Amino acid sequence: MASHASGAASTGRWAKMGHFLLHEFRKMLPPTIFFFVGFNLILLSKRLLLADYLIQFSGFILATTSALIVGKTVLVANVLPFMRRFDHAPLIQPILFKTVVYTFLVFVARLLEAFVHYLIEGGRLGDGGFVHELLGKFSWHHFIAVQMWIFVLFLIYVTTNEINARLGDGALHKLLFTRPASGA
Repeated sequence: MASHASGAASTGRWAKMGHFLLHEFRKMLPPTIFFFVGFNLILLSKRLLLADYLIQFSGFILATTSALIVGKTVLVANVLPFMRRFDHAPLIQPILFKTVVYTFLVFVARLLEAFVHYLIEGGRLGDGGFVHELLGKFSWHHFIAVQMWIFVLFLIYVTTNEINARLGDGALHKLLFTRPASGA
């Protein structure tokens, strides 16, 4: 009888974990899809511009990986208590605040990703090697362009989410994707 009770508890624990993971996946899906589309549109634009110069550029995997990183960053940031700081302020305040915070957190995530690549490629901790390599390969033009697009995409994403939250979760979807009543 004791083994039956522990088996049921184990099954319940797995069910709770599965429910939690599914819930987290569903929360991460919208920003990931949004940034997947956004980053791949930027990639397509870059390819089209470089095609005039016969320069080949590929980066689908990079754009997809970046979208996953951004989706996870949004998920993690949303559980931070200070993210709700301006929820009852005029709409522009939470939009700008969250956009700036998300953009900064993605910048930090991109920096950590570069650090991991540095270590994998044989870099050493200490002695400022990472900073020297980063500055040696650093392109201000590329950095500013990427951060600018991340900011713009976050501005669109956060604006949409905040309007949806103010209208009531799901109201924006209904407004955009259902037919109006025939009396109007």
